[in-house]
Amino acid sequence: MTARARGLSAAAVLLVLLPGCTSFADGLAADRAAAPSTGRPDPEPACPAERAEPDPDRPRIALDLRLEDDLSTVTGTEAVTFTPDRPTDELVFRLVPNQPGSAAAGHRLVVDDVRGADVAGSRYELAGATEPGGLYVVDLEDELAAGQSTEVELDFTLTLGAGSFERFGTDTGVSWWASGAPLLAWEPGVGWARDPFVGLSGETTTSPAADTTVQVSAPAALTVLMTGAQEPPSKPRDGRRTWRSSEPVARDVAVAVGEFGSAEWATPGGVHVRVGTLPGAELEPAALLEHTTDAITQLEGFLGPFPYDTLTVALLPDHGGGIEYPSLILQATPSREVLVHEVAHMWFYGMVGNSQFRDPWLDEAFATYAEAVVNPSSARRLGFATGLHGDVGAAMDRFPTQQQYVARVYGKGGATLLAAREAAGADAFDEALRCYVDAAAWRIATPEDVGTALAELPAAVDVLVRAGALDEDDLPG
Repeated sequence: MTARARGLSAAAVLLVLLPGCTSFADGLAADRAAAPSTGRPDPEPACPAERAEPDPDRPRIALDLRLEDDLSTVTGTEAVTFTPDRPTDELVFRLVPNQPGSAAAGHRLVVDDVRGADVAGSRYELAGATEPGGLYVVDLEDELAAGQSTEVELDFTLTLGAGSFERFGTDTGVSWWASGAPLLAWEPGVGWARDPFVGLSGETTTSPAADTTVQVSAPAALTVLMTGAQEPPSKPRDGRRTWRSSEPVARDVAVAVGEFGSAEWATPGGVHVRVGTLPGAELEPAALLEHTTDAITQLEGFLGPFPYDTLTVALLPDHGGGIEYPSLILQATPSREVLVHEVAHMWFYGMVGNSQFRDPWLDEAFATYAEAVVNPSSARRLGFATGLHGDVGAAMDRFPTQQQYVARVYGKGGATLLAAREAAGADAFDEALRCYVDAAAWRIATPEDVGTALAELPAAVDVLVRAGALDEDDLPG
């Protein structure tokens, strides 16, 4: 993540936190009350015998994408097979490019058509986004019962604006997009996530792990890097090639297309790593590959096995920071610290999902924490943040400014987890954290899951409660 809010490393947190850090209003009770109830059943046992398996009834998604020769237009078709675990008479998709900041930069996602035997109609909902709206709702002819499946296809057009540190963009000879297709906004056990978009540059999405395939048609001279295990490209035809990949547990996907030079290797744990850098980049592919494999190995040392069979890193023009997606990182800086942060997100957001509107700290604070465990310099920069005012566990609409969001979620959140580890003892805390990761794998985790995992470590729990990351309702018993 970054010096924006999408992926902010501990190194960047310091620069954002210092001005005005004592002006934050205390608001633990109001902040936690603002987050909607999850409606979840009691948490599973804290430490399973092995890592949880993905839901066998998870959605199946097939994306067929075409990057036009102008490198700024993507047309696509998304085929979705959806099996809810509770009754519903609609499907809700989140249109991330239409959030206010992205739309202002020239990015836009429009659904051109929707098809399906059960489709009765469709409509946009604004949800705090720009026109045509932030949510696309497909009404069904009849209510789907829990366990009953439906299939729909959506045609869409994504417009990419100029390159900047964003999920979407174009620059000389390169284009990239992430969350560039309608995103299925279902939280298992809860229902559709209609959370509003906010004016901050952080995520507000909730999406289930899905069995996903991606196909991209692009100009033949360019290389495609994307989420999942990639097949060799097709032979050139009419000046284009087609690239395919598959990822059985992707919450979302990202794609980068450009004149990438690449390198590949496998980590000692068997993760296939692919990296790509553009001509004239500060890092050669071999150096980026080494940095990435090192990060995986270091994080596996205290988080457990890497969640995916593959990891791809695309080094973009240096707009600063990085953006994580399941098994793919869009890296917009050569910083090793930011890279570690992004790799940590493969555990926290990729595998252990969360409502990024309701509980943003569950991915950002944990990724900042993991970065700081690997990099002592990052930990030192976070040392002062435990004393900042305000609740770590607030929902996205409870942060009045970008600075307060970054301060509490990244800075205070990461520092609080470091303090909890110190209070409980590193070995005991690491063991409990691995239990949390394994129990919550491929689900949408909640603070209750954290409270359950740490229940036998009262010193750590006390630190998190005092920081407003957990409250009494998050603790077992």
